[in-house]
Amino acid sequence: MENNSESLFLRKLSATFVTTIFLSTWFVVIHFMNGFDSAYHRGNQFMGWFTVYALYIGMIILIYGNLVAVAVAYLQRKWFRQHDWLYVLILGFFGLANGIIFQDGMAALYGMPAAIIYGMFDKWLERRKRKKKSVKPFWIIPIACLGISWGYLEVTSPPMPPFTKEDAVDFATSGEGTLTDDFPDNIGQWKGTVEGYHITKETDAEEIGMKRILSPLQNTGKRGVNQVLGQLLMKLTGKA
Repeated sequence: MENNSESLFLRKLSATFVTTIFLSTWFVVIHFMNGFDSAYHRGNQFMGWFTVYALYIGMIILIYGNLVAVAVAYLQRKWFRQHDWLYVLILGFFGLANGIIFQDGMAALYGMPAAIIYGMFDKWLERRKRKKKSVKPFWIIPIACLGISWGYLEVTSPPMPPFTKEDAVDFATSGEGTLTDDFPDNIGQWKGTVEGYHITKETDAEEIGMKRILSPLQNTGKRGVNQVLGQLLMKLTGKA
């Protein structure tokens, strides 16, 4: 009895894992169909969104999905032992209940195919168990596919520029208790009155190639061969 319980637990956990990987990857692909958030480090973007979806989907399947699956499996043993397709179909109908739980029609739309996919993996694993085959491929293959996908996307992503305007501005406005404190933290202007004078304070950035300029109100940052100047300008425009 103990071995059967351990075997059932391992099967349900494996079905949860492989279904979560499959569905999370599917949602990430849909998310990036219109392009990545940034051209750089696409592999990291892929894994970041995959983690978000996996946490959400995995918790639903682990708790709700497995409770329903165990109950339906009990009914199958009682009344329709030879009809695995009915087991999968019933799980699909329970997947629709996600729309009721989350009060969202899209949750029902995604819940049904997700439950059916889980049921198919579950029955596949059950048949492998009867043939005394290992469940390891259901863990190794998804992890390997994720690693390959991440590596491919990272390798094919364009390299980060040596130094960006944002880097230069961050560098020029960094520090506390200095002249930079009163300047905008981003590219732009601040206009105001100081001791009866109209003052304009501006933070800007421009490409300067290999030229390097350092002054109290001008800072440069360098990375690689290209350079961007982050500069802080203050103009006195007249009395108030």
